[in-house]
Amino acid sequence: MSHFEFPCLGLLRADRSILRHGLVNAVLAAVVLTLSFAANAEAQTSTEQEPKSDSPKAKVTETRSGAEHFMRIRKDPKGRPVSLDTSITRYELTNDDGKTVHVDLIGAVHIGEKEYYQQLNKEFEKYDSMLFELVAPEGTVIPKGGRGEEEAQSVTNPVAAIQKGMQSLTELEFQLNHIDYTKDNFVHADMSPEEFSQSMEDNGESISGYVLKAIGQAMAMQQAGKGKDPTLSIALAMFSKNKVLRIRRSLAEQIHNMESGMIIFEGKNGSTIIDHRNAKCMDVLRREIAAGETKIGIFYGAGHLMDMERRLISDFQATRGGQHWLAAWKLTKRKQEK
Repeated sequence: MSHFEFPCLGLLRADRSILRHGLVNAVLAAVVLTLSFAANAEAQTSTEQEPKSDSPKAKVTETRSGAEHFMRIRKDPKGRPVSLDTSITRYELTNDDGKTVHVDLIGAVHIGEKEYYQQLNKEFEKYDSMLFELVAPEGTVIPKGGRGEEEAQSVTNPVAAIQKGMQSLTELEFQLNHIDYTKDNFVHADMSPEEFSQSMEDNGESISGYVLKAIGQAMAMQQAGKGKDPTLSIALAMFSKNKVLRIRRSLAEQIHNMESGMIIFEGKNGSTIIDHRNAKCMDVLRREIAAGETKIGIFYGAGHLMDMERRLISDFQATRGGQHWLAAWKLTKRKQEK
């Protein structure tokens, strides 16, 4: 297996014994989705009219996750989901020389449309420095196209099996297979595996604890009538005429029903998965600003961005600027299905 990976998958390797039971496997899959897609620690939803600049066609509404709007589900006039979108949000600050520095927070989902990642590759060309997340040793070089064909086909590792299963169910693509990390402006801005493991240990965190909290949270949500049974929803989708569409919509709905998506990952002192890794990224950002870079992008999972915005405003005295959106998942019928 590859020695570089996304943290939501890497942390699972720390406690493989919990993967022995089918029920927990399903919960882990949900945890992976929450880590990859949940917008922030208090994911409340709201519906607003789509700005005209985003769509020249008929009125489209959106359901956004979290007060800071780093992810949304766009809907058509009949209330049907159109796409799951992530944002690129700009912040402006001043360096020690008095020059203006633009920092863009670029939300990511780790499974998405091929076209989504192609558009992101184009966006990344605009930056002097492109900071990215990946729990990996310093100096790791991610080959273009991600893992090799032989390795990509190997699903003996349970986490890889979950990844492969998600790709099959949704007919989406993996981020590592399409983002070009070989570009000269790409800068690793994340923990090493050793730092990650040590942080979890010091903070009293464990994947088994996460799973128990995830189960408790899901049960509480259903008892409160705030969420559908994800297992039933997916099961029904499997027998639907438009199976892939139903599965995608069901997963998107579950993501947006999470009222406290990242709270379950809190340890004694914040969380390794969000707080401590974000702090490491901000250290790299300071280094790039000190080196004179003025156009900087930060490419991280959408669940990190609310905390990152807080750090940019409080620690860097940044002000928030404009925002635009990219469609990560298509949630409409494909032409051949219409």
